[in-house]
Amino acid sequence: MMTDTPEKESQAIFEVLGEVKKLAKQYYRLTGKPLGITGEVAEFEAARILGLELCSVRQAGYDAIRHTPEGDIQLQIKGRCTSAKAKPGQRLGTIQLQKPWDAVLLVILDPDFEAREIWEADREPITQALMKPGSRARNERGALAVVQFKRIGRLIWPPDDANSRG
Repeated sequence: MMTDTPEKESQAIFEVLGEVKKLAKQYYRLTGKPLGITGEVAEFEAARILGLELCSVRQAGYDAIRHTPEGDIQLQIKGRCTSAKAKPGQRLGTIQLQKPWDAVLLVILDPDFEAREIWEADREPITQALMKPGSRARNERGALAVVQFKRIGRLIWPPDDANSRG
């Protein structure tokens, strides 16, 4: 654990992630396989952009907390790295309904692992989508498709007035 101020610690993490992103891109060019850093980058980017408090590693159910005057909101954070060549039907990682959480954030990263969009969906519509009969991946593994998540969620970053989305 670092003893610097939160600002210095955050800057140090940002610098390390910058180096990791470069290595991940180089690894992908050499092997054609992802390095597996999307989740960590997504969590840090969501916390940095939205001012969230990241939880300790392996916190059951949620990754971050949004402090509001009405109370704390527990957030799962999922990340997807997309490109123009991305296959349709990409899915999020498992969303565990039996764990405590209030909402899920989906951080869409570009091929350089830079945040492009952040979507949010509340627990109730996610639960309904996961419980809907028909898809084994959705029902048994708790995996929603990205397009499905966007349908039930809302774009929270960048703000709508900054970029128009089609």
